[in-house]
Amino acid sequence: MSAPLRLVANLSLLYVEMPFMERFAAAAADGFAAVEIQFPYDTPAALIRAELDRLGLQCVLINVPAGDLMSGGRGLACVPGQEAEFENALALCADYVQVLYPLKVNVLAGRCQDAAERPQYLNCLEASLRKALAVLEPLGAGVVFECINTTDMPGFLLSTMADAGDMLSRVADTSIRLQFDIYHMAMMGEAVEDLLRAHSGVIGHIQFADMPGRHEPGTGSLDFTRLFAAIAESGYDGWVAAEYRPEGASTSAGLGWRSLLPG
Repeated sequence: MSAPLRLVANLSLLYVEMPFMERFAAAAADGFAAVEIQFPYDTPAALIRAELDRLGLQCVLINVPAGDLMSGGRGLACVPGQEAEFENALALCADYVQVLYPLKVNVLAGRCQDAAERPQYLNCLEASLRKALAVLEPLGAGVVFECINTTDMPGFLLSTMADAGDMLSRVADTSIRLQFDIYHMAMMGEAVEDLLRAHSGVIGHIQFADMPGRHEPGTGSLDFTRLFAAIAESGYDGWVAAEYRPEGASTSAGLGWRSLLPG
């Protein structure tokens, strides 16, 4: 019998109808035992830690700061010439890891707009992932990286399972794993269900949203009854994060998708 999926609320996208520090209590009230935060750095780590402790919540994942990536820039981790800035971002992340104790830290690769420069960018990302592992693993956090679809983020260095496999082969360290985002993989036309079943051994974290629209399951074209079952049956033993933009005004009102979970 497969184990129940362990669900995480992504507080950067869920419960945005309320101030950030109120989202923790809302997630706990809706039955989530864990949360993740894309970039927690605008809020003191001690304040977040106190709220996690008050509510009995676990922090599962945060991202390393990504520079200008989210505003359309190249980012940090894969960009030659940005090595010092990435190391500074990693140091800030390490400060938060020592307070929030996330199980995983995601390193966002960044953009490469010139195909001729791709080899150098891949080399830079490989080095950045190794740096992240050296800093974060002693603090108890595993390192993951993800593929992002080229519709939402044109030029992102890694966008397919083939890209992910190549980077995993490069780093050749089982402590660095893939953050598998169902939405991004589906947007790239990947066989998501098959990939979940076949590659659970290299997946360190899973996130989901329906496609298109990036809203909750049931709002798009993906069959989440099958996808959730594939995760449960694959042998993956990590957390599964709801990282979608609620279609309605209330996050809590849109949680009916949990009826699709196996068991």
